Amino acid sequence: MKYVLETLRREEEAAKLPVIRMEIDYELLTLYDAMQDNDTVKIIRAKEKLHHLRNRLLKIQGN
Repeated sequence: MKYVLETLRREEEAAKLPVIRMEIDYELLTLYDAMQDNDTVKIIRAKEKLHHLRNRLLKIQGN
């Protein structure tokens, strides 16, 4: 039973990969726009969000 639940959890996480990648793409666009506007607050926020998304992506891919 334990192995079945672990397999289901991995499959659910794998299904989230495309969504996380789309979020990363969106944040990269946001970062680009913030850099064009020279808006340091938005730049910092976008970088923090990208760091968080990268960690989620690596965690899922590492399993």
